[in-house]
Amino acid sequence: MTHYLDHLPRVGDSPGATPQALADNFSDLHPPLTQRQAIIESQRCLYCYDAPCIEACPSDIDIPRFIRQIGEDNINGAAHTILEQNILGGSCARVCPTEILCEQSCVRNHDAECQPVLIGLLQRHATDNMQFEEHPFRRAADSGRRVAVVGAGPAGLACAHRLAMFGHQVSLFEAEAKPGGLNEFGIARYKMTDNFARREVEFLLEIGGIDIRYGQRLGDNLSLEQLRGEYDSVFLGLGLGASRRLGMTGEDAPGLMPAVDYIKELRQAEELVDLPLARRCVVIGAGNTAIDMATQMARLGAEEVTLVYRRGVESMSATGHEQEIAKRNGVRMMTWARPLEVLLDGEGRVAGMRFEKTREDSGRLVGTGETLDIAADGVFKAIGQGFDTTSLAEPMAAELARDGERIQVDGNFQTSLPRVYAGGDCVAPGQDLTVQAVQHGKLAAHAIHQALMAKQEAA
Repeated sequence: MTHYLDHLPRVGDSPGATPQALADNFSDLHPPLTQRQAIIESQRCLYCYDAPCIEACPSDIDIPRFIRQIGEDNINGAAHTILEQNILGGSCARVCPTEILCEQSCVRNHDAECQPVLIGLLQRHATDNMQFEEHPFRRAADSGRRVAVVGAGPAGLACAHRLAMFGHQVSLFEAEAKPGGLNEFGIARYKMTDNFARREVEFLLEIGGIDIRYGQRLGDNLSLEQLRGEYDSVFLGLGLGASRRLGMTGEDAPGLMPAVDYIKELRQAEELVDLPLARRCVVIGAGNTAIDMATQMARLGAEEVTLVYRRGVESMSATGHEQEIAKRNGVRMMTWARPLEVLLDGEGRVAGMRFEKTREDSGRLVGTGETLDIAADGVFKAIGQGFDTTSLAEPMAAELARDGERIQVDGNFQTSLPRVYAGGDCVAPGQDLTVQAVQHGKLAAHAIHQALMAKQEAA
């Protein structure tokens, strides 16, 4: 664990923090459906002709079709229907905010039942129980074209898989020692259990034609100029790697760190009892990362967990469903307060945070002048992540047009540089969702393929 928390006690020092108790706390958040439950739930679907759930799905899955296939006990067929549009359909079934996407659009919300079909759990049922004798998608004949994909997160993996299907040879460059991106390193442990992220990538790679090279970081030991020179096209699926700063004195003191860094350590820990634990914990933020951090600290055994947000509950980007998860785990939610000062003890370590109460004035957030101190030995920032600009510091990469800090792309996900495409969190359009990153990668692969084939025909 990073030195920021080395002074704290370990999770295993807490009374009752046995390996079994921790395993129970980090078991599946939503237990999977049984076969009988899945068939009964599938029969609630009306199989709408103009299904609004499809419109709400960022990856264009034919939802009524795969639900009908489950009802017919055709699990492989249902899984194929899902995976042909979203090759990471298994992980998306676990982490996608279905409650504000497909399930919110379900027509069942407006009938006598007032309860949507449980689309996410049905999707998980299909992808968890599929039993293909071989990979369900075949590679086309070798095209002779080579494409570099930077980043083995959801966008890069989806792009690489679709390009491989088209017969192209793909080199996937990944900075970490494992693939998966957010699914491997950034999702709450209770949402993605049993090494599912790793197993899903292994399944994806069965298509063939994809070579992953680890420890390759753009802007460090890998350059865009080099990739453009060696490959016919390049796709950038860089994600958001830089945690935003509070911009105050004491931000680098022991006891204060980005929430994503702790979540990464938690995701990779073989023994949870060895993790450092803040007994009194403050999480600053309002998104799903803040909720994941706060809830996991509570499940690890923290005595007090307070999530603080500068605006009201209605402005939080975390869904109501996610907020309820935190509350059920004993997380205290404090709104209308913004960080003002890091409080330190005599040894320069975090002792708490001082917040200023806030209010809205003509749509603007203003401080009231009233302050509030919260004692804590661990403070975790979950105030969003920015684009790591060092990855595009080289002269050629610096030529990429930007939309704010993110990379600007056109409707085909092509950047301002010829033969360079981008998608996922590093580009401006849309929300930072796994399912949308998958869609970006898939659509970019189609655009890359069309451009490569057009060039081949012209030659």
